[in-house]
Amino acid sequence: ARGKIHNLIDAPFTSAAVIHSVKGAIRGNHYHQTDYHYCWLQRGRMIYYHRPVGDRRPPTRWVIKAGQLFYTPPRYEHMMRFTEDSVLFVFAKNNRTMAHYEADTVRIPPLIS
Repeated sequence: ARGKIHNLIDAPFTSAAVIHSVKGAIRGNHYHQTDYHYCWLQRGRMIYYHRPVGDRRPPTRWVIKAGQLFYTPPRYEHMMRFTEDSVLFVFAKNNRTMAHYEADTVRIPPLIS
């Protein structure tokens, strides 16, 4: 009678962030050594790419629309290309203060051009 509850994430995390991206923005081109994150696109649209570290095959590609949730495991190279102005919620396992984030993040060449 009151509606429904849909549990989105059942995993430990210590960071929750909201990222605003403009159409055409690219984020990522890195991987995390130990961190993982769940991302939920609240508004907008994006293309998400990822592949295991060291894999030379083209990355897997998904079109993510508002309301969709996706997961990036540790040691997965990933990149996001925003095709609309977007708002993305990111729930990460590790502390995301700049020092912690940079210590766990490995930058890579662009996954796609």
